[in-house]
Formats: sequence, structure tokens, C-alpha cells
Amino acid sequence: MADDKIPAAPVKDGPGDAKPPKAPKPPQPKATGPKPADPAKTAGEGSDMPRKSARDMVKEEASKASREAAGKARSYASEGKTKATGTLRDVSRMMEEAAGSVDERFGAEYGKYARQAAGSVSDFAATLESREVDELLDDVRDFVRKSPAVAIGTAAALGFVFARILKSGFDHDGAD
Repeated sequence: MADDKIPAAPVKDGPGDAKPPKAPKPPQPKATGPKPADPAKTAGEGSDMPRKSARDMVKEEASKASREAAGKARSYASEGKTKATGTLRDVSRMMEEAAGSVDERFGAEYGKYARQAAGSVSDFAATLESREVDELLDDVRDFVRKSPAVAIGTAAALGFVFARILKSGFDHDGAD
């Protein structure tokens, strides 16, 4: 019965008992993470667009900043125009109301002048309100080109008035 035992290792007697050949390993999938950046291509190395120089990038950024600043300046100018128009309308109303007392104190002719002045201020406020900021700036530029001496004198007078207003405001704050 010892001969009836099954051997522990298979007996390799013929061609059917040989091991099959090893199959090649299937290709491993590539990592799906970000790819490393390609080195910068310059003109002539197969790129479709020429590489921007530092000067071009600086010009582009400066242009962008300039457009943003111009937009903000227009916004502030528009707000200022709205406030100035409101103030001019208030001044016009006060002048119109004061014209009655001018009639009583100085005569009807002087009251007429006060009403005309109030009407002029009101008309100026309406003109200011109806125009865009860019139109007003164009008008100012044209005026300065035509009459530079008057423009300089007006700027100096306005500067003096603003300085006096600021100085009286600071003096008034210090007196408290």
C-alpha cells in the first residue's frame, strides 16, 4: 500500500505538465495629479505666441491700474457733482427767499437783481446736473486753453477761499 501513496510534488513527465510562460505585466495607470509645468517657451521654440517681456507686463499692469483709478475718479466726481448741484439749489432757494426782504429794505429794483441772481444760480445747477462729468471736464479744458490767465486767477481765488474756510474751521475747533 505504500506504493498507492500520492507523491507530495507533481511528477513532470511530459509536455502537458510544464508551467505556462509568464504573461507580461499590464501597464500601470499614470498618476492623475498635477503635471509639472513645462519650461517657458520663447518665440521660435514651437510656441504660438511670443513670450511677454517684463516691460510689456509692467505696461499692462500700469494701464489696468490707470483705468481703475480713472473709474474711481469719475465716481468721486459724479458724487461731488451731485452734492454741488444740491448745494447750488439750496443757495438759489435762500437767495429767492432773501429777495423779499431785499425788496422791503432796499427797493424793488434790488430785489429784482437778487431774483435774477437766484435764477442764474438755479440755471447753473440745472446745467451742471444735466451734463456728464466727462463733458464738464472737456468744457474746463477748453476754457483753460482759451483763457489760461483767467483759469489761473480763478484757481488762485478758489485756493484762497478754501484756505480761509479750512483755517476758520481749525480756529473754531481750537476755541472750544
